[in-house]
Amino acid sequence: MRRRQLVYRRRRTVLVASLLGAAGVLAGLLASSGPGRHAPAPAPTASSPSYRTTHVTQPGATTPPPATTRPVATSQPAAVAPAAVGSVAITVADPRGAVPVQLYFPAARAGAATVSPAGAPYPLIVFSPGYDIDPAAYTPLMDAWAAARYVVAVPTYQGTAPGDPNGLDEADIVNHPADLHAVIDQILALSAAPGGLLGGMVDPGRLGVAGHSDGGDVTDAVVSNSCCRDPRIKAAAVLAGAELTSFGGTYSAPSVPLLVAQGDADPINVPACSEQIYDGAGAPRYYLDLHGAQHHTPYMSAPYSGPPTAAAPEYRQAVVTVSVLFWQAYLRQDAAALSQLAGWSGAGSAATLYAGAPVTIGGACPGAPG
Repeated sequence: MRRRQLVYRRRRTVLVASLLGAAGVLAGLLASSGPGRHAPAPAPTASSPSYRTTHVTQPGATTPPPATTRPVATSQPAAVAPAAVGSVAITVADPRGAVPVQLYFPAARAGAATVSPAGAPYPLIVFSPGYDIDPAAYTPLMDAWAAARYVVAVPTYQGTAPGDPNGLDEADIVNHPADLHAVIDQILALSAAPGGLLGGMVDPGRLGVAGHSDGGDVTDAVVSNSCCRDPRIKAAAVLAGAELTSFGGTYSAPSVPLLVAQGDADPINVPACSEQIYDGAGAPRYYLDLHGAQHHTPYMSAPYSGPPTAAAPEYRQAVVTVSVLFWQAYLRQDAAALSQLAGWSGAGSAATLYAGAPVTIGGACPGAPG
């Protein structure tokens, strides 16, 4: 199956799964876990861009969840005392219009949707979701990061979420790096202003970005493509993402630590795409190879999690544990987390972590620069 074409072709992957309750999904994921300015993205060209299309069936509308606070029962790696997690939907300004953003954060106390001042200011992680996927599907992973005492912001870019009133438009991805920059600007401005939900709660010097699928493409672009680099970013995690010719610019090794995660049975983002990103990165770099995993299962909850597989809990455990260790090591400069990350082998046969070592997969990544 070809991932992207310069000629516009749509591929649909339909995943049908039972919808689990949010609490059950979160428990299943976390209980098993161990521990300057920037150039805007180029405007779309008249020629059809190359990109991935993934359609996933889902049960309802994409209204962001209301403000909630959840006690998260998990043991986090690197001696992180897990926090209760709050979640609030906000809207930030963007040159192209308002952008909905779901915030996840360490809560002041169970039942309160306010950020705990203990430990503030916190590092910020901005997560870019995949195309045609309800951002709420990533809640278990976002909860895990927030429980590890990070503020996490999940923007919904134009034309990306099921139920978008203006319809889906995957070609709009070329504008998403600029949208991501704008979201970062606004979140940091909210933290710099006194009072309010985020007043004084975010450390502008500890900024990470992450993304899955098309959101992974955007994440990679803002750390490794001349079109869109943001010098404020200190670490990046690309989950099943790729380089894209559609962004323009030139790719080169990112100047920040990089974590790449990839299912080796992924037919949508073929492993060669992630290998290309990892091979092009300098040190420190990490490649989490998820054995037998497809495109959705390791990163999100039902109904997007794909065909049932006995290894699903292990995939999710691996992604949670490795990503938290990565953020701890490079956004908090935690020496113990760095040591654990370098020696991690905690998922048995479900995953292998390469810490700088070469990864040899072969093949080509459709839609990526040659």
